[in-house]
Amino acid sequence: MTDHIVSAFDADLKELGDKLAEMGGLCEKLVAESVGALLKRDSPLARRVIEWDRSIDRLQHEIEERAILTIAKRAPVAIDLREVVAALRIANDLERIGDLAKNIAKRVIALDGQFQPPKLAHGVEHISDLTLGQLKEVLDAYTQRDEARAMDVWRRDGEIDSLYTSLFRELLTYMMEDPRNIGFCAHLLFCAKNVERIGDHATNIAETIYYLVNGEPLLDDRPKSDTTSSTKIEYQG
Repeated sequence: MTDHIVSAFDADLKELGDKLAEMGGLCEKLVAESVGALLKRDSPLARRVIEWDRSIDRLQHEIEERAILTIAKRAPVAIDLREVVAALRIANDLERIGDLAKNIAKRVIALDGQFQPPKLAHGVEHISDLTLGQLKEVLDAYTQRDEARAMDVWRRDGEIDSLYTSLFRELLTYMMEDPRNIGFCAHLLFCAKNVERIGDHATNIAETIYYLVNGEPLLDDRPKSDTTSSTKIEYQG
């Protein structure tokens, strides 16, 4: 590439990076606020989360447009091309995280006025704290191109799965003990599943960072702390 083309490409990458950073920050906010709305039974906050998700969708669209234009105009190869491809992949995972946070917010609104024992939501709070920590860690790893940090997130994916399985069993117990808990616990289960899937997308981002740094996909199977199949429920957004 000529100096002019290199300079222009660097500017394109900076724009992609800035938009990804903004998108990542919004996703962290939506996850935290959606779970906060659940814990506080705050329907107005849940409605704001649903509105904020539109900003994430807009940013993903802008990143896709910029990435496609960059490939068409600069014809990047090797690491330069991986930078653009990685940005597209991460933007897609972040958009899905925004959708999952929005799904939690929708459940909060659906719960409005129902019998809601506050202590039952503590398990969701625990799994969301761990998942949000993983998301923040992997986004920092991307900013720093830190493969080791990303792989640490990748290796801890099973912790979230194990917590979800434990929470599933706990909520089933509450439903069997008191039929009044069934509606609320069912909504909590779907919220917890959304949080668990957010963790999966954080792990996807870790794998993208590995690809970005090494130029090849990570082929190892993800470590799982719990392989119990009998506690799985079908996900509904």
